[in-house]
Amino acid sequence: MFIVNVEGAVYHENKWLIIERSAKESHAGGTLSLVGGKVDTDGGGADILEKNVRREIFEEVGIEIKKSVHYVYSSSFISDDGDPVVNVVFLCGYESGTAYINSPDEVDAVYWMTAEEVFSHPKTPPWTKESIKRADELRRNLQHLNQG
Repeated sequence: MFIVNVEGAVYHENKWLIIERSAKESHAGGTLSLVGGKVDTDGGGADILEKNVRREIFEEVGIEIKKSVHYVYSSSFISDDGDPVVNVVFLCGYESGTAYINSPDEVDAVYWMTAEEVFSHPKTPPWTKESIKRADELRRNLQHLNQG
């Protein structure tokens, strides 16, 4: 059985919303990451992944994202605890609020960073770089579709 995890690649004013995971976190503590977490049951219904990414972003950093989110990609890994995880990344547009540490057990710091800053930061693991690369590519492709 897999744990299902969702992450939001939130883009606003040419920067990405990035957190430094709490050092208390059992998996990848102290690394830079997109905002996200485990999918909770909601009693059924549609769009469970999208609802969960919205909830996680609000719970961890206190901002609202636009209603429409776009699937970027999925991957799987084994957590540091040995649990198999499916991770689903969504491209999200910023709607409102000021990002802050709303969940200190999960988040040590909140940043708005350019892709280049994310790629060059020593605390950025390969999977976060891959997520930003793919989300940025999708963002550019959607921009071209909307202009044409």
